[in-house]
Amino acid sequence: MTAETVPAKLAEIIDDFQALSEPDRLQLLLEFSTGLPGLPARYSDHPELLEQVVECQSPLFLTMEIGGGPERPVHLFFSAPREAPTTRGFAGVLLEGLDGLPAAEVLAVPDDVPDRLGLTRAITPLRMRGMSAMLGRIKRNIRDAQ
Repeated sequence: MTAETVPAKLAEIIDDFQALSEPDRLQLLLEFSTGLPGLPARYSDHPELLEQVVECQSPLFLTMEIGGGPERPVHLFFSAPREAPTTRGFAGVLLEGLDGLPAAEVLAVPDDVPDRLGLTRAITPLRMRGMSAMLGRIKRNIRDAQ
């Protein structure tokens, strides 16, 4: 995988966004928001195990599990309030696009992926930075775990 390769699941999501008009892109982001699953009990009962992404305008917390072996699959878990659909939507995109991938593939995801969704004119720059911060935090945590 080259440094500029987007994993297939994430590339498909980007293509889905790019195929839509701006209002429809916002609707798709909302769909990702409503599809974000709740935390498993091992995290919902222990919020101290989650890390807040303070760059997000709305409270967003994440944690991850990195498997063993050569593939080292990454599993992501997010928590954000229902009244924060943009933040939840960004988390849903990252969850669907990255969850279960090998750590090396997640680390190789280009940092500009949030911009590739085509939402920069519809979403405030501060909110866009929040999604970039989520991706950055995920990558940093993977590097720290190595």
